[in-house]
Amino acid sequence: MKSFLKMLKVLVLSIYYLLEALVRCAIPRRKKNVTGEIVLITGAGSGIGRLMALKFACLGAVLVLWDVNQEGNKETGRLAKEAGAVKVHTYICDCSKRQEVYKVADQVKKEVGDVSILINNAGIVTGSKFLDCPDSLVEKSMAVNAMAHFWTYKAFLPAMIASNHGHLVSIASSTGLHGTGGLADYAASKFAAVGFAESIDVEMRGLKKTGIKTTIVCPYFINTGMFDGIKTKSPRILPILDPEYTAEAIVKAILQEQLYLMIPRSLYVIIALTKILPTKTIFLWEDYFGAYQSMDYFHGQLKKD
Repeated sequence: MKSFLKMLKVLVLSIYYLLEALVRCAIPRRKKNVTGEIVLITGAGSGIGRLMALKFACLGAVLVLWDVNQEGNKETGRLAKEAGAVKVHTYICDCSKRQEVYKVADQVKKEVGDVSILINNAGIVTGSKFLDCPDSLVEKSMAVNAMAHFWTYKAFLPAMIASNHGHLVSIASSTGLHGTGGLADYAASKFAAVGFAESIDVEMRGLKKTGIKTTIVCPYFINTGMFDGIKTKSPRILPILDPEYTAEAIVKAILQEQLYLMIPRSLYVIIALTKILPTKTIFLWEDYFGAYQSMDYFHGQLKKD
């Protein structure tokens, strides 16, 4: 009898949550106030990292900017102040190095305070076919795009747990949901980033730390220079994304405490179909969307965002 009642409860709540989700599609979610929140962004010296920093600057957040590029990071800090940021703190940090992450994190905690919104944005792409990619670059991709998330979480999550307040943001990729030719190391690192973020979110809910939110961002290729030369065969369905639009969508998802964000919206349908369609059908659509040739015109070897 007890098991029946439990199952009935699950079914009733499932229907309720489904209806709730449908209502939220029509009614915009309330955005949370981030005034005074300490927002740390890795890879803030350029691209999406810089654009997100400028948007949080306008929202009254305290900014902590990390990048291995000192000049780029300082420029982001200058622009953030111009945009209205009250407090901006810049730090040089190579996120691929565990001890350096811990060292700079300790500086942040002493000089600024406990980070309440952590945005793991730093990333690199080699853009080489798997057998052409040097081992050192494979290791670098995994270190920056995936392992760095472990170290930043280790550094800042304990304080979030203690206060039951925080937000963990992973800027992953659509390649972290479905592999793409010429991006084996990049896709592997992004799959790892997605799985890690999902797992920690499950852990937090298991610990009843409902005040700690997670947002996992999986965009298609963004026109920031990181993927120079890349082409799409279906620009209407899978367009190369505008950086400003992408940054705006990410910040909005964070403010609305959205768990998953895929950009463009067509990705929700495409990824869902890859889980249920026959294998040969998936191969056919991969060819149609250019998954086999999209990296053929990629410029350069080690691109950073």
